[in-house]
Amino acid sequence: MVDVVVVGGGLAGLACAVALADKGMRVTVLERHERLGGRAGCWRDEVTGDMVDIGPHVVHSEYRNMLAFLERLGSRERITWQPRKVLSLATRPHLTRLKHWPLPPPLSLFPSLLAAPGLSLRDYVSMWRTTWWAMRFGEEDIAALDRLNALDFLRSQKVSKRMLEWWWAFAAMVVTNVPLERCSAAALMRIHAQLSGHRGLHFGFAAVGLAELYADQAVRVIEAAGGEVRLRAGVRRFIGNGRIEGVELEDGSQVRAAHCISAVPPGDLQMLLSPEQRRQAPFQQLGAFEPSPYISVYLWFDRALRVERFTSHLWSPERLNYDYYDLRQIRTGWSGRPSIMASNIIYSHRAEGLRDDAVIAATVRELAEFAPDAAAARIVHARVHRIPMAIPCPLPGSEEKRPPARTPLPGLLLAGDWTRTHLPCSMESAVRS
Repeated sequence: MVDVVVVGGGLAGLACAVALADKGMRVTVLERHERLGGRAGCWRDEVTGDMVDIGPHVVHSEYRNMLAFLERLGSRERITWQPRKVLSLATRPHLTRLKHWPLPPPLSLFPSLLAAPGLSLRDYVSMWRTTWWAMRFGEEDIAALDRLNALDFLRSQKVSKRMLEWWWAFAAMVVTNVPLERCSAAALMRIHAQLSGHRGLHFGFAAVGLAELYADQAVRVIEAAGGEVRLRAGVRRFIGNGRIEGVELEDGSQVRAAHCISAVPPGDLQMLLSPEQRRQAPFQQLGAFEPSPYISVYLWFDRALRVERFTSHLWSPERLNYDYYDLRQIRTGWSGRPSIMASNIIYSHRAEGLRDDAVIAATVRELAEFAPDAAAARIVHARVHRIPMAIPCPLPGSEEKRPPARTPLPGLLLAGDWTRTHLPCSMESAVRS
């Protein structure tokens, strides 16, 4: 009998287990795979020996819970920050570099946007209603906005067609992982309010493999408090009559606990519940969480490309890749190497039928749009990672479906980026949960 069993060894599960271990509880973490990290995991590429992530992730300076977690584990300094700018957009004929100016929020990025090619004064002015909305936005607005898709909402705010295509379609894809017309207006406006409310917000990237920031460190904390972390320990179901009293593993063994925390995605949680439990609120909504898939491409080139550390394409209906990362400029000790580029094909249904070689060719073509020497460079190694779910799609109505941590089943609590954290699904939301 242990104090708590945590199902799932991803970021949310390990953050929960560390917090509980710090309170003196004995925690058993059960992870069905052979490595920890889940959707924020990493592994060593068997050809190059380099540590690669399931896909490139960013943190930002306002990730208070995530950064506090890394501080607790002693790894906060293993983030490569870029404080002098937010990001570079691959616009033509030159990049648009977004950086903060000494103006109060939400105006601090405005001077950078004025340098963007192709936008008129009318386009900028069309943003004022939405910006005013964002400055007044609160969680009490979620229910009404969650009924609308973001495109219809922005049109109702008189945002110009050009600004919808240039900025908002891009923002929806790279931040919410769904197209603008499928995105909940509540989800998008929450993000807009949170990001535009900070004058100095900037991004950072793991200087090591993503799970190397927290996985082994978390295990040490858990074990020091008398707990354990088990790999290849798949859970079949929760056990208990009325109250959840533990779990049954796939090998038939059981782990009894005073409390259970499910820290797995909604589809996995659904499989752990009995048919009767699935019919109870909020569990009857689990099947409504649609996963947003993505494809992450890693390219090892034979030379250092003339490219910035982090660059993103604007939206286009034909676009596959959005954000590109030169790991040579991010990872500790890689600065003298040729470029290793990582990219994300977000909401990747449009690339689902493509073979890996076609995905790689398209990725190089789109990279060459802002880094022309990529077209002449030779690829010495490549990997294509197909990930079934980045996050659950924030569709209209999805915010209201996100469950709280406490469930109607005594002894069972929920954790995960998709639960009701009042944050967009992200690593920060996972830790906060």
